[in-house]
Amino acid sequence: MDRDLALSLVRVTEIAALVSARYMGRGDKTSADQAAVDGMRAAFNLVNTKGQVVIGEGELDEAPMLYIGEIIGKGMDVEADIAVDPLDGTSLVAKGLPNAISVIAMAPKGCLLNAPDTYMKKIAVGPKARGKINIDATIEENLSNVAKALNKDISDLTVIIQDRERHNGIIEEVRRVGARIKLFGEGDVAAAIATAFEDTGVDIMISIGGAPEGVITACALKCMGGDFQGKLYPMSQAERDRCEEFGWTEDKLEQVLTIDDLAKGEDIFFAATGITDGDLLKGVVYYGDKLAKTHSIVMRSRSGTIRFIEARHRLDKNEILKNLLKKHH
Repeated sequence: MDRDLALSLVRVTEIAALVSARYMGRGDKTSADQAAVDGMRAAFNLVNTKGQVVIGEGELDEAPMLYIGEIIGKGMDVEADIAVDPLDGTSLVAKGLPNAISVIAMAPKGCLLNAPDTYMKKIAVGPKARGKINIDATIEENLSNVAKALNKDISDLTVIIQDRERHNGIIEEVRRVGARIKLFGEGDVAAAIATAFEDTGVDIMISIGGAPEGVITACALKCMGGDFQGKLYPMSQAERDRCEEFGWTEDKLEQVLTIDDLAKGEDIFFAATGITDGDLLKGVVYYGDKLAKTHSIVMRSRSGTIRFIEARHRLDKNEILKNLLKKHH
């Protein structure tokens, strides 16, 4: 795929973030999410690659836009798999809390796993600990191996875990081993990406979260040379039924999904734009005179290039933004 695609994708996440950020702190996560969807879908009309959504907002009867199976972008033939999360952290935006982002990943057709919308056990690390994690091993074994890879004592290791009751056992075990813990509320894509940047102070993520978000996370970490493993973990009969619809029988649920199972090939693109301030990306800032600023990251696995982009936008010069901001005001 064309290397210029990376900049096209970051324009998509920028528009989604600019529209969604209008709802920061307004207590309306549904409207914040819809604004991000509207922005991302409209911006895709300018992307010069046609692709099919494999990770999206749901099935056709659940989501009128960015639904699984939708063909978006421009071109003669479907060339790419597309994974989107227009707003990762709906409650974060609604409450004005940190780490809400808009994300997109793209790969050649057939390279991204079409994961069922169920839970997934996850473990993620940055480049220095690549190859040192095993989702079937104990937490103590994983933390010991990662600490050695990073040349740290376990007591200096920081594990990021979502603050949910289902993680109480994980938290207790990490504390028993003696590592530090950083809890987060929502947005496990941003949390996992943080493991790949030393300045965040985060070394490893252990969590149980959405499987679709796991695919997007794998794309990002593959671009950065990190590592990720997952295992589908349905927590209800409805989720088990959903897995079966996607061809995941009981025996297949025990399969360990490596980063290459989730994101195949060597030409993966990933882009994200901050909506609210976070550990990695700054949030949208609105100035007077119809000006706004965004902070984004865009990556490509083939080249290994990671770009941070700070952009200033004239909200009255972009027709897509003008129309969307009138709708979401």
